[in-house]
Amino acid sequence: MKKISLFLVCLLFMASQSFGQAKKPTIMVLPSDVWCNTNGYMMEFDNQGTKVKVPNYKKAFQENADLLTVISKINGLMADRGFPLKNAESALKTLESESAENAMLTSKGGAAVAESPVDKLKKTAKADIIMQLTWTVNTTGPKKSITFNLQGLDAYTDKQVATAVGTGAPSFSADLPVLLEEAVLAHLDNFNASLQTHFDDMFANGREIIIRVKKFDSWDGDLEKDFGGKELGDVIEGWLKDNTQKGRFSTTDATENMMLFEQVRIPLYDAGGKAIDARGFCKDLQKFLQAPPYGITNKLMTKGLGQATIVLGDK
Repeated sequence: MKKISLFLVCLLFMASQSFGQAKKPTIMVLPSDVWCNTNGYMMEFDNQGTKVKVPNYKKAFQENADLLTVISKINGLMADRGFPLKNAESALKTLESESAENAMLTSKGGAAVAESPVDKLKKTAKADIIMQLTWTVNTTGPKKSITFNLQGLDAYTDKQVATAVGTGAPSFSADLPVLLEEAVLAHLDNFNASLQTHFDDMFANGREIIIRVKKFDSWDGDLEKDFGGKELGDVIEGWLKDNTQKGRFSTTDATENMMLFEQVRIPLYDAGGKAIDARGFCKDLQKFLQAPPYGITNKLMTKGLGQATIVLGDK
């Protein structure tokens, strides 16, 4: 009987240790596109000849004091629940510094990937989840309340993985953080549970990214080129099968000139515990293709954290 009791105690101890060490996703809180558009914080971005509107977070943070207050409140609520945070303002300053340095470098020839300022911000911050917040203040006589919409987006795929929508009870308080906390608190635990479920799935099955393989027009080879009885496209699929989490990926499209791989599941961390993004994962594929017997010069380009393109035949 004593042995059984001791065994159960050990099991409970191991379970509590495991729960206590459960890793949580890294969060970055940003105003939503809708909020930025409503309040005049948008800018135009030239996406390969097409003008698109993207949020101007830098201007919003510099000019809107309410935004800083709201972001700080959400950051505090998430930090209290043990979620590690990436500060959006700090990431913007780092991005600005890196952009100035990159502008001084001479770029090599070859194709380019259009990467919006939002893509660059995500790549700089390297958060797992982007929390987008929309809010409006309602006034009824002397009382005020807040209606909010909180979205949790996978920073690598932009897929929505959690949502919470609600309106707080009318209050005589005019303090924006107090109104926001009253509105959000009742929904926050369910929201966080959805985030954790998504993150646990990534631990078990890998993080999802997209990989494209193309060729330069100047290259005389293609993806049907034969290497020891196997076409180059089959060689690349074999590499993905060996290196993705549980061999999981989908070949969405494949011709002699291009291949598109979606739902590519990559490990969350490398052997040193560092988070792996599309660039880090594809650098190994890039080296594999450059090495014998393939010897294919290639160029690696990335868009945000979750999309990578390898162009064969030049650099």
